[in-house]
Amino acid sequence: MSGTPADQGSPAPGPGGALRLGTRASALALAQSGMVAEALTAATGRSVELVHVTTYGDTSREALSVIGGTGVFVNALRDALYADEIDFAVHSLKDLPTAAPEGLHLAAVTERAAVNDALVARDGLKLADLPAGAKVGTGAARRMALLRMIRPDLEVVPIRGNVDTRVKHVSSGTLDAVVVALAGLQRLGRAEEATEVFGPDVMLPSPGQGALAVECRDDELAGVLAVLDAPLTRAAVVAERTMLAVLEAGCSAPVGGHAVVSDDNVLSLTGLVATVSGSRGLRLSDSGAVSEPEALGRRVAEALLAEGAAELMEAGA
Repeated sequence: MSGTPADQGSPAPGPGGALRLGTRASALALAQSGMVAEALTAATGRSVELVHVTTYGDTSREALSVIGGTGVFVNALRDALYADEIDFAVHSLKDLPTAAPEGLHLAAVTERAAVNDALVARDGLKLADLPAGAKVGTGAARRMALLRMIRPDLEVVPIRGNVDTRVKHVSSGTLDAVVVALAGLQRLGRAEEATEVFGPDVMLPSPGQGALAVECRDDELAGVLAVLDAPLTRAAVVAERTMLAVLEAGCSAPVGGHAVVSDDNVLSLTGLVATVSGSRGLRLSDSGAVSEPEALGRRVAEALLAEGAAELMEAGA
């Protein structure tokens, strides 16, 4: 499949005139894409068929920090859009590179689900209850750093795989616990397996966590898909992702960001940069108008950089 934009035109319908929604084939990706498909059909009456697309992130067993993180779950879906093999795609927004792709529209950012990280541990344990030396698995540098900040006496183990694969490390006894996104457990109907849910004040989430991105190539279809857009969620994630872009950090870097909109339309953003070892970290907050999320994200990133964030990201220890 080509990685360059083709000429835009009306999307070729799938069987029976259905719109073709490209999705990864994991249980979580299918659940998320199914939710989007159902919402679009309910709002517009358009039928949708799911088209499975395998990404490099699905086939590689290497750690995200090794294969680059940013784009590994996204590029194949974008190639399918450029090749007109699908009409639109659904991504976990936290996996989306911050650079805008040529010829594609971010047509919608869906209503955000839970932003929290969750612990799934043996014997119903919470993080504070795990014994010294307990093995805790996660695939994200951010989670590794935060776990090491909170419990430097634990052994943090890098893992890959879908939610079921990760949780099985605990049930099989390979690991004492894993940390995963609560939204993923919820969308799979497995929220009860979480033994502890962390507030953003304890484990600051990844920029975009809990939100889904709906991407397409066709101008007219972008207008149709806009019915799925949640403006306040979009403002929050734009602030978070602008911060990430200014920091020049990808999704494999130990960076957290969480923005919320208050009842009086004030947008507040907290950003975190840490060393992977958890030995050092910076956390800063600022607020601004909900209509200016890019400016807020830039301010927080520049404040973090002024305090030495670049050195922390480069240190790796």
